[in-house]
Amino acid sequence: MENLITIIKGIHPGFVLDRVLKKRQIPKGKFAISLNEFPQTIVAITKGKRRMNINLALKIEHALDLNEGYLMTLQVFYDIKEAKKKLSKSPDLSKLRTALFWDTKIDEIDWSQQKNAVIKRVFERGNEEEKMEITNFYGEEAVIDFFKTR
Repeated sequence: MENLITIIKGIHPGFVLDRVLKKRQIPKGKFAISLNEFPQTIVAITKGKRRMNINLALKIEHALDLNEGYLMTLQVFYDIKEAKKKLSKSPDLSKLRTALFWDTKIDEIDWSQQKNAVIKRVFERGNEEEKMEITNFYGEEAVIDFFKTR
């Protein structure tokens, strides 16, 4: 289990639950009712729109024969990732057009984890001001290194 948690660390536990239910061909509604929970609760969790709580995690783990604490461990790692995202620096967003990142919400980008994708996008589609901001944010060396590996 430890190796698996290392691989999926930071993923919402609901996404893992969704995958387990699909793999076992268990409908979410029936599963929720078997746990004496509302189907909306399980659906919201599997969509990552609701947190996992301890009591529900224990019920799910018991019903699916998962290790006790597995889902709550994932929830804690997910919460840590989200907290770090809020604390991490980001470039000056006023210098970046939101249209540049049309396929995602610009305020939800993980600037450190998505560094290469951001550099690529900005240098392919950005204007000079945007390129300068990204170069200032990541550093000239990081941008040069990115292009050396291409």
